[in-house]
Amino acid sequence: MKKRILIIEDDRHIAEGLELNLSLQGYAVRIAEDGSRGLRFWQEWRPHLIILDVMLPGIGGLEVLEKIRLDDQYIPILILSAKATMDDKIKGLSHGVDDYLTKPFNLEELILRVERLLIRSQWQGESGGSQNSGKNIKSPDSYAFGNNKIDFITSTAQCQKGLINLTEQEIKLLHLFIANRGQPLSRQILLEIGWGYSSRATSRTVDNFMVRFRKYFEEDPKNPKYFKSRRSIGYLFDPGAASDQ
Repeated sequence: MKKRILIIEDDRHIAEGLELNLSLQGYAVRIAEDGSRGLRFWQEWRPHLIILDVMLPGIGGLEVLEKIRLDDQYIPILILSAKATMDDKIKGLSHGVDDYLTKPFNLEELILRVERLLIRSQWQGESGGSQNSGKNIKSPDSYAFGNNKIDFITSTAQCQKGLINLTEQEIKLLHLFIANRGQPLSRQILLEIGWGYSSRATSRTVDNFMVRFRKYFEEDPKNPKYFKSRRSIGYLFDPGAASDQ
C-alpha cells in the first residue's frame, strides 16, 4: 500500500512540484491550499506524513500543527517555510514538528528527509508507539483515576454510579482528555476534534458532555475534582495520580 503524504501549501507552483516528484517516488499525494482544508484532509484521509507551510491563508501553519498534535502525537510533520531564523525553527519544534526545512530547498534533500521520517514512524508503529491506520496515538486499554476505571475495550466504566456503558462519543472525548491531561482544552478544540469541522454541534454540546462526565466520575459534581472548568477557555482534565494499562 502506498504511503500517503499531505502537502499543506498555498504556493501552487511549489505544491504541484512536490506532488509530481513525490508521486514519482511511489507516494500517494494530496494538496491542501489553506489550513482549514489541510485539517479536513488530515481528518478524512489520515496521511502517513504531512509537509506543512507556516504562512498559510486563514489558519496559520503553527496553529494547524497545534491542532493536529492535540489528537495525534506521532504522525511525522515536516515544516517547509521561508521563515529561516533560529527563533522560527525553535518555535516550530516547540509546537511538535519533527523536521524543519527552509525555502528555497533542495528537492533531493527533502525526499531523503521524507523517507527518513516515514521509516522512523514505522519503527514507532512496530514498537507500539503509533498505529499506521487511522489515529496514530496509542490508546491505553484501560485508565484509572480516583475511584474510577475506564475500560476502552468494552466501552464501560466503573465509577460513582457503578458499572456504566459509554457511548462512542464519550469514549472519543475521554481519549482526548486523557491524551492531554493537565492541559486546558478550548470548547472549539473539543468540538473540532470530537465532532469534526463540518458538524453542527455547538459549545453547548460540549458543556452537556461535561455535565455527564461529572455525574459519572465526580464524588461532588458541583465541585469537580477531575473535570474542571477554565473560565474563558474551556475544560481541563486533572486526574491526579492516575494510571493507564
